[in-house]
Amino acid sequence: MSDDRPLGGRDEHERDGEHDHAHGDDHTHDNGDDHGAHDHHHHDVETLGVAVLTVTSSRSLDDDPAGDAIAARFEDAGHEITTRDLVGDEYDTVQSALSALTKRDDVDVVVSTGGTGVTPDDVTVEAADRLFAKRLPGFGELFRRQSYDEVGVMVVATRATAGIVDETPVFCLPGSENAARLGADIAVEVAGHLAGLARRDEDE
Repeated sequence: MSDDRPLGGRDEHERDGEHDHAHGDDHTHDNGDDHGAHDHHHHDVETLGVAVLTVTSSRSLDDDPAGDAIAARFEDAGHEITTRDLVGDEYDTVQSALSALTKRDDVDVVVSTGGTGVTPDDVTVEAADRLFAKRLPGFGELFRRQSYDEVGVMVVATRATAGIVDETPVFCLPGSENAARLGADIAVEVAGHLAGLARRDEDE
């Protein structure tokens, strides 16, 4: 399996490092809501049920540092890991797993790790993209912006992405531990808000 590494498979996040995250509270949505008239976050899901999906053909759940990093970040924020699964990096397998997880009643958000690089067996992005009812391009943009100081122009080989599947936010992160930790840092800040908005009734 590819581990999301550019330049012949080398990881764009090989060096551990500190990342400065600017998490502002300036939320602007093109949905016609008057956000000044009500609590913008009253739909937020405070305690999330999180599914972590590791896409790999070379690791196991007992040897899954990227999945461990994602799970730890969400648990540290007070959320619950309801399931951790591992699948091989085949298009149909990844797509079926993502679809099944978003349909679970105990899952509010899905975070995958692995398969977002540019080698032939990196298929997570393509598999997820076909499921997205709405895409969240800002996630990938922010992830790459925060990665640039560490990896420079090699950030172009990182295709981290996110979207909404069956009213459930899905975040697709690279397979390296450092990159998964960075992506989880971003995802955990917005997942509750996105989960609440995605399932909000149209007449509210």
